[in-house]
Amino acid sequence: MSILETIKSPADLRALPVERLDEVAVDIRERIIAQVSRTGGHLAPNLGVVELTIALHYVFDFGHDRLLFDVGHQCYPHKLLTGRLDLLDKLRTREGMSGFPEPLESEYDLFRVGHAGTGISTAVGMARGDAITGQGFNPKTNPDGRRVVTLVGDASIVNGVAMEGLNNAGTLKRQMLVILNDNGMSISKPQGAVSQYFDRVRVSHTYADFKKGAKEMLERVPGGGVLKEAYHRAGEMTKALISEDSWFSKFGLVCAGPIDGHHIPTLIEFLAEARDMDRPMVLHVKTVKGKGLDVAEADATRFHSPKAFTVEQDEMLGCRIEMPSGGRSFTSAFGDALVELMERDEKVVAATAAMPDGTGTTDALTRFPDRAFDTGICESHALDMMAGMAKCGLKPFFAVYSTFLQRAFDQAFQEVALQGLPVRLCLDRAGLVGGDGAVHHGFCDVGILRTLPEAVLTAAIDEPSLKAALDFMHGWDAGLSMVRYPRDSVSDRFADACPPFELGKARLLTPEFALEDSGLEGGGTPDVAVLAFGTPAIAAMAASDELAGEYNVSVYDARFAKPIDEALVRDLLTRGIPVLTLEDHSVVGGFGSAVLEAANAMGLDASRVRVHGIPDGWILQDSRTSQLAEVGLDAAGIAREIRVLADADPAAPRPTPEPKPAAQPASGRA
Repeated sequence: MSILETIKSPADLRALPVERLDEVAVDIRERIIAQVSRTGGHLAPNLGVVELTIALHYVFDFGHDRLLFDVGHQCYPHKLLTGRLDLLDKLRTREGMSGFPEPLESEYDLFRVGHAGTGISTAVGMARGDAITGQGFNPKTNPDGRRVVTLVGDASIVNGVAMEGLNNAGTLKRQMLVILNDNGMSISKPQGAVSQYFDRVRVSHTYADFKKGAKEMLERVPGGGVLKEAYHRAGEMTKALISEDSWFSKFGLVCAGPIDGHHIPTLIEFLAEARDMDRPMVLHVKTVKGKGLDVAEADATRFHSPKAFTVEQDEMLGCRIEMPSGGRSFTSAFGDALVELMERDEKVVAATAAMPDGTGTTDALTRFPDRAFDTGICESHALDMMAGMAKCGLKPFFAVYSTFLQRAFDQAFQEVALQGLPVRLCLDRAGLVGGDGAVHHGFCDVGILRTLPEAVLTAAIDEPSLKAALDFMHGWDAGLSMVRYPRDSVSDRFADACPPFELGKARLLTPEFALEDSGLEGGGTPDVAVLAFGTPAIAAMAASDELAGEYNVSVYDARFAKPIDEALVRDLLTRGIPVLTLEDHSVVGGFGSAVLEAANAMGLDASRVRVHGIPDGWILQDSRTSQLAEVGLDAAGIAREIRVLADADPAAPRPTPEPKPAAQPASGRA
C-alpha cells in the first residue's frame, strides 16, 4: 500500500512525521501525472502546489478552519488529501472527481470556484461571518476558533475583485491568511505592472535582505507602526522575511516572503507562525508551475490543462510528447480567421484576457504586437480598453470565454452598448464545455447580452460560417456584436461556400424543404421546422437524416438570436408548421425565448413552438458528448423532440414540464 492510500483524511497526514511528507508529495505527483495523462485535466497548476497543499493541511485543520481557493483548478492535491483518492480514476466525469472544488463531494470544499479573483473577498466574508457568530479565531478570547486561509495565484491577484478584496482585508481586526502562490505564470505568462513587480521581488529580495535592519526599516515607512507591532508578535522565521516595502503593506496587510514553496519544513514553520497572527497577513510563496515533470516545467502553458498524452523517449530527439488530435477546433479556426482580418485591415485590433492559447489569439499576439493585447485576468479592463479603441475609430475584437464574459457585463452595458460603440465579442467555449463542468459552461451569454438595445448576436455552426460571421461583424459599425462557438471540433457537413450573413436572416440548410415551393412530393409542407442557433444545427441535420421517410424536417441555421428572422417565424407559424428551437444555451432568456417573444409581439399563435436547450439546472462535469446527450442536444435527443412535436395534437393543452432536480455526482458524497 502506498503512503497516499493510508491517508483517508488530513488527520492521517498530520500523524506522519515531517520527514515522511516528501514521500506523500512524490506519491501525489505520480498519481496526478498518471491520471491526467490518461484523461486530460489541469496538470501544471496542480504539480506546482503539492508541497504547499501538504503543508497547509499539516498545519491547519480545514475540517474546522476555512480554506478558500481562488482559482479552483489547483485543487487536485487538496482533494487527494481529503479522502477522494478513489474518485481520481474518473477525474472530470460524473462518476468521479470534479476538476474544481465541489461542495457536493466533500465538506472540505467550501465553494465551487472556477473564476479567478474571488478568493480574498469570500475569505473576508467568512472571517467577518465567523467573528460575528463568535466562531472566529482570537489568540486571547477564542484560541480554538476558526482560522481563515485563501490560496491566490500571482496572476489572479491583479484581478479587480481581488484588489477590492485586499482593500477590505486590510480593515479586518482578526486573523486571515492570504497565500500568494507566485509561479510566474497564469495559464500563460502573466501580464502587467504587478507581474513585473513580482519579477523584481524574486530577483532582489533574499532572506538576508529582509532580516538585516528589518526593525529599523519598519519604523521609517508609512504604516510602520502596525508592521512593527506585527514584527514583535511574529515568530523568528516570519520576522526574518517581513517585507516593509511590499505593496501589500499599503493595504494594511503584513507581508512575509518570498519563501520556497517546495521545501515542506520551511513552509510548515512559516505557516505555523502565520496561523497564530491576530491580523491579516500575506505569505508570498515561490513555486514552479509543473514541478516534478520536466516537460510541464519547460512548457507550463501547454501543460496547463492538456488532453490525454503520452511521454516517449527517443534516442535522437529526446523526450517527446504525443497528444491525440481531436480534429480542427473552433478555436484554431477563429485564430486563423482573426489573423486574416488583421492582415486585411490595419484598423482591426484584438485582445484576450490571459487566454491566448485558449482563445486562439497567440498567433495574432506574435504577428501584430502593436495591435493585439493580452491584459491578464482582467476581463472588465479588457472590454473597457476595447471601448476606448473603438472610440478612436479602430475595429476591436475581444476574444474571451463565454463564462468569463460575465465578468465584463457591466462594461458591455455601460461603455460599449450604451455608447453605441462597435466592439466585437468572440465567445469561445459557448455552451456545454465538458470536463470543466458547471463553473465553466457558457450558458447565459445570449440571455445577458440580448437585454442590451441594438446588440447583434450571432452564432457559428462550422468554420465557414464562423468566418462569415466575423466578416459580418467586421463590417458592422452600429454597435456591439457577438459570435459564439463551442469547445469542439468544426464540422465538415457543409462543404459548399457559406453565404454571407445578412442582418436578422436565417439560412435554410435543407433546400428541398424551402417554403416557397416545399419541394415535397405531392406539394406538402414540412412536418416540423427546426430553428437552430449555433452548432445544434449540425446535430439537427443528423436527426433529420435519421427521421427521413418518417417525417419531413426543414432545418434552419438561425444565425441570429438578436435580431431574429421575424419574417421566417411569421411564415412558419401562419402556415401552421410546428417549430422546434434549438440552442446550446439556457432555455431561460435564450434564442427560444426570443422566438416566443417575437411571435407574441406579432400576435401569432406560438402554441406549437417548442423550446429546447440547456435545462434550468446545473450540468456537472463529464465529456461534452455525454453532457449534450444528457440534455437532449445530440442527434438522438433532437429526433425525440421532433417526434413529440410532429405527433402532438395542436388542439390538446400542453403539459406543464416537471422541474428538473439539480444533478448529483454518482459518488453520492455530500
